[in-house]
Amino acid sequence: MKAKIYASLAVVITGAVLLYAVTDFPNFGDPHSPANAGVKGGAPSASIYYIENTYRDTKVPNLVTAVLADYRGYDTMFETVVILTAGMAIFAILRVLRRDEDTEEAAPVDRSIDGDHHRIIVGITCRIAVPLIQIFALYVVAHGHHSPGGGFQGGVMLGASFILIALSGSLSDALARLGESSFIRLACIGIFIYAGFGFLPLLVDRNFLDYGALAGLLMTDGEEMARSHSMLGVEIGVAMTVMAVMFAIFANLSTRGRLQGGL
Repeated sequence: MKAKIYASLAVVITGAVLLYAVTDFPNFGDPHSPANAGVKGGAPSASIYYIENTYRDTKVPNLVTAVLADYRGYDTMFETVVILTAGMAIFAILRVLRRDEDTEEAAPVDRSIDGDHHRIIVGITCRIAVPLIQIFALYVVAHGHHSPGGGFQGGVMLGASFILIALSGSLSDALARLGESSFIRLACIGIFIYAGFGFLPLLVDRNFLDYGALAGLLMTDGEEMARSHSMLGVEIGVAMTVMAVMFAIFANLSTRGRLQGGL
């Protein structure tokens, strides 16, 4: 009882401090705020620099992708690592590697005409929809640096397509297409792809994630296009990790780590 009182008191005090701090924030959309106007008498704000120079620096019209994958590439890379870490943590906690002989096997799904007619309708519809979802997801990844989209969005759509297969049919159907070893491998490969684009510039005495140094390797006309092409490679790595981890989390949570039966 005392623990609940202390916890509630800590939440109330912390909330009050945060609400008090909000009063010191600039007004929403204030053009003279430090975020928009920079420091008075000093350098201009980062946001103004991004708006004015993104296309010149990267040849990427999507300012958001350029900021995420280039200007603050360190942060995005470790965000992807956090996603992988979350997936591995859930795997370590839930995955049951030893088979319990006392556990009852899940009943096989009846796919005959005399079985669940709703499953037949849903299954056929999803078989048609899933390829379209995956094609659009690949488009979102490939065009994420030129139009709205990117690796996170495309990866979520790809992961959702495999989850849809599991929900409309069975988890074994989805695992037949993206098995346990495959999604673990893809999740790690995605991180290595992102980190690889960071380490390659180090070989020519440039900074980590300095994509411009890859102009010769990517055979581009100038460092700006090298940065643009490298962002596509980075987004592919992000999409692979997000897709694999998303499906891995669903597969383990829905089966309590046994990867059998499921929803």
